[in-house]
Amino acid sequence: MTPTAQDLLSACIMTLATPPRPEDAGLFAAARLRLVALTNKLAALEAADAAAIRVRENAALRTILAEAGPAHGIAADKLPGDGDYSIATLDAANAALRRLLIRLHEAAEQASDRALDRKILKLYRDMAGWRELHLPPVKPAS
Repeated sequence: MTPTAQDLLSACIMTLATPPRPEDAGLFAAARLRLVALTNKLAALEAADAAAIRVRENAALRTILAEAGPAHGIAADKLPGDGDYSIATLDAANAALRRLLIRLHEAAEQASDRALDRKILKLYRDMAGWRELHLPPVKPAS
């Protein structure tokens, strides 16, 4: 399971709402708060571009599936749409498109279609790059 930003924020809320045990005070409690802060920062970075990234990925997935899918038994006219652009709907479409891409990749490998294999591998790399989160540099304490 890949947690959503909402899942992460809910876990942070529960962590902050649960009082630490006396034996967990001090350094442990401070580390716990820093971890909650980092998780919140990562969730905020993810949420900032979440819809745009998913729309971009889904369009790229649809393009490769529409171009190469019919030759490998994947109907281009049956590809899922993005729906209402909520993150949940975009994620559902993304998951369905990724499953189709895996089928296409398997078919390309079985057919020894090296050009399509390389194109799919490039798409995997591009999608990973689009989802990278970049933390701002840590400023030294003064």
